[in-house]
Amino acid sequence: MTTVPVATLRLFAEECVSLVSAQFGRQLDWSVDSLGELDDVCAALLADGPLTEERMDLWWKVIGAYTGEVIVRAYGGQWGEHESALGAFAVLVNGITGFPFAVTEKVLSGESFKSLASFGRSLPAIWSASGGATGG
Repeated sequence: MTTVPVATLRLFAEECVSLVSAQFGRQLDWSVDSLGELDDVCAALLADGPLTEERMDLWWKVIGAYTGEVIVRAYGGQWGEHESALGAFAVLVNGITGFPFAVTEKVLSGESFKSLASFGRSLPAIWSASGGATGG
């Protein structure tokens, strides 16, 4: 089993906040609503076409970490991994496993109808529908 490098993921998330501020003049505040702001940043990143491999690696890492950290903070979750996806860092909240890096990859690849904000806002509906605990 892989040990999840929580401190490193949090540093990547903080780097996301700094990069978005410096390069786009937008402020991320660690709220679920800020994921909509980050969707706009992703759209701006893709405005001139697909990202180069180097830019994709950087933005995937920091946006995925920020998205996951927002979920952890907003819903009282934790970083972990899923037994069927060892090595893929996930967020675990009320019995639900979410994969912020997978969603980030789809958003940064320009996949239609993918959204960081929708990912963040959908979790309470998922655990409510599955009979899980209510989020806090």
